[in-house]
Amino acid sequence: MILIIVALILAIYLYGRRTFNYWEVRNIKHDKPIFLVGTNLKNYLLQQNITQQAENVYWKYPNEKVVGFYRGWRPELVIRDPEIVKCILTSDFSYFNNRGLNQHEKVETLLQSLFFVEGDLWRLLRQRSTAAFTTSKLKSMFPLLEKCTEQLKVRITSKSINYVSVVDARDLMARFTTDFICASGFNIETDALKNDNSEFRKLGKRIFTSYLRDLAVIVLKDLLPEISSKFSTFDSSIEENFNSLIRNIIKIKTQTPSDRKDFIDLLMECNQKGPMIGDSIEKLKPDGTPEVVTKVMDEKLMAAQAFIFFAAGFETSASATSFALHELAYNPLVQQKVQDDIDRVLLKHNNKLTYDAIKEMTYLECTLKESLRMFPPLGFISRKCTSQYTFPELNLKIDKGVAVIIPVKALQNDPLYFEKPEEFRPERFLSQEFEIKNKYIFLPFGEGPRSCIGRLV
Repeated sequence: MILIIVALILAIYLYGRRTFNYWEVRNIKHDKPIFLVGTNLKNYLLQQNITQQAENVYWKYPNEKVVGFYRGWRPELVIRDPEIVKCILTSDFSYFNNRGLNQHEKVETLLQSLFFVEGDLWRLLRQRSTAAFTTSKLKSMFPLLEKCTEQLKVRITSKSINYVSVVDARDLMARFTTDFICASGFNIETDALKNDNSEFRKLGKRIFTSYLRDLAVIVLKDLLPEISSKFSTFDSSIEENFNSLIRNIIKIKTQTPSDRKDFIDLLMECNQKGPMIGDSIEKLKPDGTPEVVTKVMDEKLMAAQAFIFFAAGFETSASATSFALHELAYNPLVQQKVQDDIDRVLLKHNNKLTYDAIKEMTYLECTLKESLRMFPPLGFISRKCTSQYTFPELNLKIDKGVAVIIPVKALQNDPLYFEKPEEFRPERFLSQEFEIKNKYIFLPFGEGPRSCIGRLV
């Protein structure tokens, strides 16, 4: 028995030693890994999130184009060079078309969304989902946005009347985006702005609040993916409640059709069109041409798309707008310029707020972009290598399965690319040349075929 234990410990040690040599034998600089946890200890101890880790690596090795990292046993590569970022996101996208966020071949039901899935299913979903984010669809949602905005004004006015001197902008915008996303996505009035006990507001909080059980599952999936494959990322109550909700919405829509098309209607249309069909990006015929793949948009797949529409849409929008409000509060001169820009455009449109009017508010758009530069809702981009790849400039070869991390927040706050990055200066986005020059540095929505599908919103 003792011999078995000793042999097991020795086997684990030798495996770890071989794994933790990955970057050393390739002459890539990296921090010294710790047995089992790699260089990811602070993340496992909840001292840093992935964005902060990527930032630390970025600033620690200022002269490197890439830096090695170990997330548990797994080697990862942090990218510091915009040209290499371009290769990963666009030029050589076929080698990096997966996000690498799933540790198991079988993806959990609630994670079978456009954001998480890989390979052929991602491509099929992307093709069908694009129809939900056309300009005409966004324009049709504008009256819902106006209605939610009126409710927001009422909420702010009531606080002013009651002499509330401090307003929690983060909570306020989370309530507002919850109302709008549920109205435009599910045709449901949640009253999150008025009701502290709104079910969707509570759901949003629960999704982004991690309890001990949630954290333990995340760590286990990193360190022992095969053993932890039976554990669900989300608490079972979240999955059950959300799936039940979507089933009820579909049932109601089937019984009483509406002229107004929301996100669920678009998913139902996808289902009615029959199976999704497209060329495979994973399988080839003997002659080298791609196989044809199909997938049915069933109820579970619809629920997964609805879940990411709600969760990602609510969190990122609330984060982006609340940070913008925060910076405007601390920069009254910028705030006045935004107000002047809004007044100028509204004067042209008979004081009526429309979709087209908002598109003309150039300085307002620059202000939001500057907020996204300083505080991107997702501070990193992850991609997984799908087959052995060589970085041309570095003559560095990485294997299939190795993840690359693009430290978005660090790139967007680097004085090498943005003069005085700590200053809130929307004017830096007024030049079109700036946008072209910084295409692979300013990445709040990502770039390339797998960029955020909601960037038009």
